Amino acid sequence: MAAINICLLSTMAISLALLSSFSHASDPSPLQDFCVAVNDSNAAVFVNGKICKDPKMVTAEDFFFAGLNKPGDTSNAVGSKVTPVNVNQLPGLNTLGVSLVRIDYATYGLNPPHTHPRATEILVVVEGTLYVGFVTSNPADATQKNKLFTKTLYPGDVENISEIFYSKTTRYTNTRDVFVFPEGLIHFQFNTGKTNAVAFAGLSSQNPGVITVANAVFGSDPPISRDVLTKAFQVDANVVKYLQGQFWMNNN
Repeated sequence: MAAINICLLSTMAISLALLSSFSHASDPSPLQDFCVAVNDSNAAVFVNGKICKDPKMVTAEDFFFAGLNKPGDTSNAVGSKVTPVNVNQLPGLNTLGVSLVRIDYATYGLNPPHTHPRATEILVVVEGTLYVGFVTSNPADATQKNKLFTKTLYPGDVENISEIFYSKTTRYTNTRDVFVFPEGLIHFQFNTGKTNAVAFAGLSSQNPGVITVANAVFGSDPPISRDVLTKAFQVDANVVKYLQGQFWMNNN
């Protein structure tokens, strides 16, 4: 795997800093899907986020995560693997409003169309070539269509070096390409190259959430009524039956 040099680390640090600096003109976005109020004082406590640990019990390990140097297993139907580092993996992120993911892509691997309901995402490609994009929300003008924004991202030129860790490694000499996916909008990444690809992304929430479109629509439990989906997609009921019969895997 290519060395993650100072350029990459600086890019990610700036990206996370920018994400964490977003101001809120209203109540903070919820950090979990729902928070139903209860009146029973003896019931388990549910809060918008996570309960704080006693500060006297906090250690450096609460702010540390190891493992992003390890490639994810991309041997699945979509050919990608997302390794998240959010508050569920790194407790020290609680209340900080940022998280991170590593995404590995096999040759022609896809991170399928999905949304993060609680976060903007900024992605930097480290290895390979990625075709990325997002689709806007429904336009106010009903005669207009949702607009697609796409870009092909490159990691820069490659050269072999030996000074890092006294062993032969690979370094990209030019600035790596970066792309931003606005909060809540459907987006994707597709490896168009002939080699594996790697990207890192910062997100503006400690728990951004993920809704993979195909999984949610055709793989929900219990399933959405076929009458609903047939009408919504304007297709034959057998098409919906076929799609609901597929195994919709989760690459997270």
